[in-house]
Amino acid sequence: MIEDSGPGMKVLLMDKDTTSIVSMVYAQSEILQKEVYLFERLDSAGRETMKHLKCIAFVRPTKENVELLAQELRMSKYGLYYIYFSNVISKQDVKVLAEADDQEVVREVQGLNWSTDSLARSTQGLTSVLLSLKKCPMIRYQNSSETARRLAESVRQTINKEAALFEFRKTDVAPILLILDRRDDAVTPILNQWTYQAMVHELIGIANSRINLSNVPGISKELQEVVLSPEHDEFYANNMYSNFGEIGNNIKDLMDEFQTKSKSHEKIESISDMKQFLEQYPQFKKMSGTVSKHVTVVGELSRLTNKHHLLEVSELEQDIVCQGDHSAILQRIKTLIASEKIQHIDMLRLVMLYALRYESHSNNDVSGLVDALRKRGVSDRLRMMVHAVLDYGGKKSRGSDLFGNQDIVSLTKKFFKGVKGVENVYTQHKPLLYSLLDQLIKGKLKEGAYPYLGVSQLKDRPQDIIVFVIGGTTFEEALAIHTLNRSSPGIRIIIGGTTVHNFKSFLDEVTQAVQGQSSSNVGPRYHRR
Repeated sequence: MIEDSGPGMKVLLMDKDTTSIVSMVYAQSEILQKEVYLFERLDSAGRETMKHLKCIAFVRPTKENVELLAQELRMSKYGLYYIYFSNVISKQDVKVLAEADDQEVVREVQGLNWSTDSLARSTQGLTSVLLSLKKCPMIRYQNSSETARRLAESVRQTINKEAALFEFRKTDVAPILLILDRRDDAVTPILNQWTYQAMVHELIGIANSRINLSNVPGISKELQEVVLSPEHDEFYANNMYSNFGEIGNNIKDLMDEFQTKSKSHEKIESISDMKQFLEQYPQFKKMSGTVSKHVTVVGELSRLTNKHHLLEVSELEQDIVCQGDHSAILQRIKTLIASEKIQHIDMLRLVMLYALRYESHSNNDVSGLVDALRKRGVSDRLRMMVHAVLDYGGKKSRGSDLFGNQDIVSLTKKFFKGVKGVENVYTQHKPLLYSLLDQLIKGKLKEGAYPYLGVSQLKDRPQDIIVFVIGGTTFEEALAIHTLNRSSPGIRIIIGGTTVHNFKSFLDEVTQAVQGQSSSNVGPRYHRR
């Protein structure tokens, strides 16, 4: 896109959404290397006229953006314009822009591939991914979800309508698009997490690869907001799926390496030493920033884990979803609810998991646990979430047997060891998505539960699988995808969804979904994070 405009100084003109997209994909230094020296918003007033700059406009194809671009072209501020839309643009909108280009400053108009709003937004987001990957897939969807069926049909209609765009080189095995509904597995977003990326999102929050550390006690100004990007941070790329115990050891190794290099730089006794120091300084400075960032982040994760006794909470969470001794589980939940050291949000996690796990148990005591929450001062809003999650993802809403098929392997407790205080954290749970994809890879995914859209069916072992989860996905599921990709040679799986959840965002999802919204009403379930 940038290269197509040729050499010369450039300005990148974006809207609110494409600004977030570009900031996640490229570091500012990378864009500067492509001679882009100015970044502007299309909707910002008072921009200066700079006719010596070429303008690369990258915006969503909305009515508002087309009108703003038309105004821009009538009173052009830059020498030449190269306009790129993040999805297919209608011929009528192209005509509007052509009529506005009286000064003939537009050199190119192209429709690219990103997402828009509601059902249409997710449809376009999915077709964007397919176009970017050059895939025209067979589509399978969760049969128990009307929303999944509607999205599958919408994607298929778009592919048929824009058939010329999807005429890619045929592969031996057609790719698969699998569309799922979050309601089928309401357990995974509730659980505390113990891998680096997932822990950061759960305890601090990740938004567009950025995390806000301004509430960390004693934080320095330069570390109040940091970027965690596997593309630009080697340590994060290597450790994003590592568990917390391993992270502690790896941080220690990174510190040791940094201290060794720091000591070597103290001995500058000759011109040669000075030259070597100057050559290595940028790398040394980058390493210093990496060390400071990750020591701060891991330190905050450790502080929150200890402060809220999350190891104890998480162990019980895992036992609720993976074990079967109802009476023992119930007593342990009551004990933790009575404890002053457990925060309200974690009490709620335990009761929500219990409600889902033992929904049909003859001695179910959801009402007793909700009353115990009331006595501990848990707010009405949070207590209401217990019954809301049953409406959202209980037995009547699910198409799968979320708890019924547990074998000895899934009940085996797994431990990881690492830094002090992280010896006995259980990681027994595997998301439903893992077993679904395992069945799909082996050709055992039931067609009745996950039918194909249309008459074509895949007869061979799949090679490319694209998963989309309506209602949002999680970083635990991203870890499952990572594990399957590593253990299944020749298989490439990617995952996306309407958002990436932590527990707090999942509570918002449940609230929106059950407050008068049927499963066929897609709109309110689509939001970005």
